[in-house]
Amino acid sequence: MSFSLTNRVALITGSTRGLGLGIAECLAAAGAKIALNYYGNREVAEQARESLLGSGTQVMLVRANVRDKEQVSSMVGAVEEKFGSLDIIVPNATGPQPQKPIEQYDADFYREMYEFFVLSPFLLAQAALPGMKQRGWGRIINITSEVYHASVPNFTAYVAAKGGQIGWSRSLAVELASSGITVNTVAPGWIPTERHVNDPQEDKDAYLKTIPIGRWGTPKDVGNAVNYFASEESSFVTGQTLCVNGGHTPW
Repeated sequence: MSFSLTNRVALITGSTRGLGLGIAECLAAAGAKIALNYYGNREVAEQARESLLGSGTQVMLVRANVRDKEQVSSMVGAVEEKFGSLDIIVPNATGPQPQKPIEQYDADFYREMYEFFVLSPFLLAQAALPGMKQRGWGRIINITSEVYHASVPNFTAYVAAKGGQIGWSRSLAVELASSGITVNTVAPGWIPTERHVNDPQEDKDAYLKTIPIGRWGTPKDVGNAVNYFASEESSFVTGQTLCVNGGHTPW
């Protein structure tokens, strides 16, 4: 099977719905053992777990605040204890993403965006790297966003943090290249999920018109890109960002 992940173990944060669950489903379909992470809604998390179990996937559910060092360390340890290794980490968890003029943001929200998109990937990598280095194989795949490339206005906190995430990933990719560990990023466009159910229809219609391919992207589209970066076939690719947005940012 092309892009097979048989016997690999993947931890995806924020993965019990939306993009995160779509990514988990794609990695599971490729044969990976899956660790689902959540922090809030236990019922939704259990439903996601049951769905993957129903497809024959080996899956575990772990609750952790991805911005807390001790909780992240415990989560990684739990995954390694259950499955024997942790080969692939996909930092995907996020908080609210309000768009508003810079005058209406505050420093605390800027810090929150930094913690989700720079601090959390750092904590996950630091916890998982000892095992990856020992085995000489690992994949870190950050879920960023096209907003950095598109310079979206009224979104400065989110865009700045996503830009930092991309820069962090590129630097780490060079640092870890000799250890058999690759670091890449997937930058989705606007992918309608539960998070966007209340977004104005006129905004959705306007964005759809700007997608050259002419359709909305899906969580599976994002998951397929993550699967490539997670696979052995991408072993000579590191420090790269793949925009998954139907050509919305062709530059």
